[in-house]
Amino acid sequence: MGDKFYEKPIDDYLPQNGNRGYRVSRYELDLVYRVASNRLSGRAEITAVTTAVQPRFSLDLGQALTVSKVFVNGAKAAKYGHQHGKLVVTPQQKIPAGGVLSVVIQYAGVPKPVRGPWGEVGWEELSEGALVASQPNGAASWFPCDDHPSSKASYRISITTDSPYYAVANGTLMRKQTKASQTTWVYEQPEPMSSYLATIQIGHYRKHRVGPAHGPVPMQAVVPPRLRAEFEHDFARQPRMMEVFTERFGPYPFGGYTVVITDDDLEIPIEAQGISVFGANHCDGRRGSERLVAHELAHQWFGNSLTLRQWRDIWLHEGFACYAEWIWSEASGGPTADQLARAARHNLSRQPQDIVIGDPGPRRMFDDRVYKRGALTLHALRLELGEPGFFDLLREWVLRYRHSSVSTEEFTDLAGHYSLVPLRPLWESWLRDEALPQLPPHGGQVGAR
Repeated sequence: MGDKFYEKPIDDYLPQNGNRGYRVSRYELDLVYRVASNRLSGRAEITAVTTAVQPRFSLDLGQALTVSKVFVNGAKAAKYGHQHGKLVVTPQQKIPAGGVLSVVIQYAGVPKPVRGPWGEVGWEELSEGALVASQPNGAASWFPCDDHPSSKASYRISITTDSPYYAVANGTLMRKQTKASQTTWVYEQPEPMSSYLATIQIGHYRKHRVGPAHGPVPMQAVVPPRLRAEFEHDFARQPRMMEVFTERFGPYPFGGYTVVITDDDLEIPIEAQGISVFGANHCDGRRGSERLVAHELAHQWFGNSLTLRQWRDIWLHEGFACYAEWIWSEASGGPTADQLARAARHNLSRQPQDIVIGDPGPRRMFDDRVYKRGALTLHALRLELGEPGFFDLLREWVLRYRHSSVSTEEFTDLAGHYSLVPLRPLWESWLRDEALPQLPPHGGQVGAR
């Protein structure tokens, strides 16, 4: 493992993750899951293009899963080894740079979440079913992958499980087939997706349409029957939310949107591409989690279509989704974004000012201050650019980088085109300094309806 292409990490925040020498274009996953025994068996076909001539290639795969066969371009691999979360494959013949790399891996085991500074992430057994929450490095708990957000590919996910259960995965349900006591669900996700956003959700669920039958974006809910009434109330304003965000950010980037409510409580909701997962506790019949409903929907634009290239830029996901909560509040008759921003700044001023939002470090990348101060950065920008300019910028940002990887530098460069004055002082004070800046004194025009 001493080859030079293993030495420099692709991302300093997750130095073990990601792999060099190829770019994946597609994953085809055929999975069988036994709920009672939490046993997963899989066949993964990974199509990639090589970027360099290498004697061997590595993939991320958790040690709870055991590999039984590996084929490269139709032939059995000369050898493979699986340790420390890396599956290292040696093809029988060297593949030229720019050549096709097609790897088929058969594996099985009892999937376990990946442990890290952020707790346990990945495949998680529920009391009746399973959920997948992989941010930032849990995808390898259930399939072999290039587990880094800048590696985006299309997916076909086939999941076979016990028939009473409903199975959800990313994309469009292409077919569903029941044989004896098992049902196979086949989903196709054509838009490029980072591995941490791939998901499977299994439970005693029923599917319902959300919103009008012929709305611009097909929306559905997959909910335990006991929570149907609470869901209908708590998520009733989601179609309006979709309208507001489409107007503010541009067209919804995927073919449809699914909300899953698990039968178990969840500490926080989970984002996946085209899907948001909430716990039973987020359906309280009082719209107590509507802020989170807005936050998760906004991630479809900021995080899922536009995905960070490096984890240090996490504010591009969380700051934007948090700001979307304030945009929704403003649009739905609640406090304005300006009122919420000033309250958030007041609360932040009473907390330690020892974090740099533009590079918070791996242990702090999900710190609430990244979310709130990231949102405040956008509000300060909105006050600087004014209403039309700010939202024109957001729409261009979303359109220009649709389905691709982004960085803070790309956002700040684009924002510069919308400003008559240099924005560097704003970026330095909000994203690079530990000390919390003041917001400009007036917000009169911001959020005025």
